[in-house]
Amino acid sequence: MPNKKGKYDSRNKLNNLTGKEWLKLTKSFWESESCKLDKKAFDHPAPFLVKDVQKLIKMFTKKELTVLDPFCGSGTTLLAAGLINRNAIGIDLNEKYKKLAIERLEEQNISSELYKYIIGDSLNLLKDFDHKVDYIVTSPPYHNILKNKGQGIRKENDNYRNGARTGVDYYTDRNEDLGNQDTYEDFLKELKKIFRECYKILEYDKYMTVIMSDFTVNKKEVCVQGDVVKLMEDLGFKFAGTTVLLQNKKPLYPFGYPYAYKINHHHQNLMNFRKRDY
Repeated sequence: MPNKKGKYDSRNKLNNLTGKEWLKLTKSFWESESCKLDKKAFDHPAPFLVKDVQKLIKMFTKKELTVLDPFCGSGTTLLAAGLINRNAIGIDLNEKYKKLAIERLEEQNISSELYKYIIGDSLNLLKDFDHKVDYIVTSPPYHNILKNKGQGIRKENDNYRNGARTGVDYYTDRNEDLGNQDTYEDFLKELKKIFRECYKILEYDKYMTVIMSDFTVNKKEVCVQGDVVKLMEDLGFKFAGTTVLLQNKKPLYPFGYPYAYKINHHHQNLMNFRKRDY
């Protein structure tokens, strides 16, 4: 009986996927998938979902390789990696989110040998890394948007993300927090410093995925993806394409109605980059 998952090609040095599985993940859009493992992540102001990250890890790594998330938050990357037998390293400034992450990992019986969660400034910590990693995936803070006055509508008793969290808290008061930069230009400057260190510790020919959507700065819509792609290319990364992650459960708001068109962001950009000379 033929294998429905397809056939694995021994020439595949990137991942453990069959040809059929690989092909499905090259689609230029995915629909975000929620599951029960996401529930506790909603204690973080800007979580992303286990199955979404797991697809990326499956695409860009083989089993037992090492994944890094320099903005680890509630630990979704560590959880997604551990469930499919990858090692993972997470970094974050906030001790509270480390406790949340460890709780999530322990509930799923993920061995502590598979992950490491480090509290501190990614910029300084990455400079001291004495080993390489095989894949980097992260969703950085979105400048200072958590400090705006909009509180969103996610209900406390709702298990799945439908929008921004009610009563959003920003991450920390620390100066090195990207969410505390005075200007968008300062935010990009500091982000570039961290991603430069990411480039240094990423194995040659391997990939990094930056998960972000566009957002407004001083009420002006900004093409954040364009700025991030330029930033990454300046560092030496090669742009490998964007997967649009559709988030259809988010509500619609009449932001500019009836005077002007204002977009509702119902997707994130999974921007993929490769460390390569050509």
